Amino acid sequence: MRDDVNEETNDTANDEPKPAGQGMTRRDTLKAMAAAAMVPMLPAPSSAAPVAPVPRAPLPMLDEASQAKRKGPRGTPSDPVLQVAKADWPMRLQLREMTTLGALCDMIIPADAKSPSASAVGAPAYINEWASRPGGDASLVRVRGGLAWLDREANTRFGKRFHLATTAQRTAICDDICYLPKAKPEHQFAAQFFDTIRDQTATAFYTTPQGWKDLGYIGNVAIPKFEGPNAEIRRKIGLE
Repeated sequence: MRDDVNEETNDTANDEPKPAGQGMTRRDTLKAMAAAAMVPMLPAPSSAAPVAPVPRAPLPMLDEASQAKRKGPRGTPSDPVLQVAKADWPMRLQLREMTTLGALCDMIIPADAKSPSASAVGAPAYINEWASRPGGDASLVRVRGGLAWLDREANTRFGKRFHLATTAQRTAICDDICYLPKAKPEHQFAAQFFDTIRDQTATAFYTTPQGWKDLGYIGNVAIPKFEGPNAEIRRKIGLE
């Protein structure tokens, strides 16, 4: 029997193929392994038939003439007419509740020399739509419960509904519920309700042109120079 040294020497000196039945040498085995590893990297034979491209439908052409005639937002498949937006669900708050809600909105953002009150720009209707939305049952319960609480509290203290109370009387009620961390235990629900209505009233008011004007928001208008906040604002935020 040959040892490994003699086998390697003989393989190097003579690479002739072995007769059938004598098996593969170490060199042949390594060559076969290397060839197998290279197979996935080799290009496909040139004789292989080319793969036919997948046919694709041409993209639709835009009708530029009809697009030019349209003005305003183009809309989306789910909301095709953005200029005439409307809710497709019924409004749930009743007239009595809307009356109380309007009085509360005006306590939060009253009219002044710069702008109208919150109710004048439709804040109660916005809140009604928000509270009546599909899936908004928890919001509706909070709003309705809070409005009922306001009327009951006004009647208990002053013998009248909230919207009929004087500004001073309404202020006294609102002072008890306007800040949740300091509200009494018996006023916790009403304070949560007030937080909700304050946030929604501000959202409704400051997304109207009247609200933009009140903020001094000028929109997407180029200005030659931005001076930054004035000295009073910088002082309040600790920059001066």
